[in-house]
Amino acid sequence: MRFAHNSERQFAKLLDFYNIAWDYEPRTFTLARDGEGRPAQAFTPDFYLPAYDLYIEITTLNQKLVTKKNKKARRLREQYPDVEIRVLYQRDYLQLLVKYGLEPPSQLADAVGPVEPLRLDLAPAPPLCGADAAAETA
Repeated sequence: MRFAHNSERQFAKLLDFYNIAWDYEPRTFTLARDGEGRPAQAFTPDFYLPAYDLYIEITTLNQKLVTKKNKKARRLREQYPDVEIRVLYQRDYLQLLVKYGLEPPSQLADAVGPVEPLRLDLAPAPPLCGADAAAETA
C-alpha cells in the first residue's frame, strides 16, 4: 500500500502490531457544494478504525496545514454529527514514536526531543465546552 506520508505508514505499522483493523482513506466527506450542487470542498481522513467506528487524521506538517485540517475536522463534526474523528497532532505522533520505539520520519528527525508517553486512547473524545470550545473555534 502506498501512503501519502511516512507518518501514515508508521501509524499503520503500529495499528498492525496491535491487531487493530484499519482502512486507509476509505471515505471522502463533502463539506461544501458550489451553486450547482457539485462538491466544492471535501475531507478524506487518513484512517478508519472499524472496531472503534473512528476516523483518524494525522497531521505532522506545518502549522498552516494543521489549521486547515482542524477546520475541516470541525466542519465534518458539524455536518456529520454521527461520525467520530480524531486529529493526531505532531506532538501526539512523536509521543507514539518514542513510546513504541518506532523510527521518527525523516521530516521530523530534528524535532524529536524529550516527549511524555502517550496512551493510545481510542475512546470517543468528550465534547468541547467552555474555554476549550472557544479556543477550538478561534
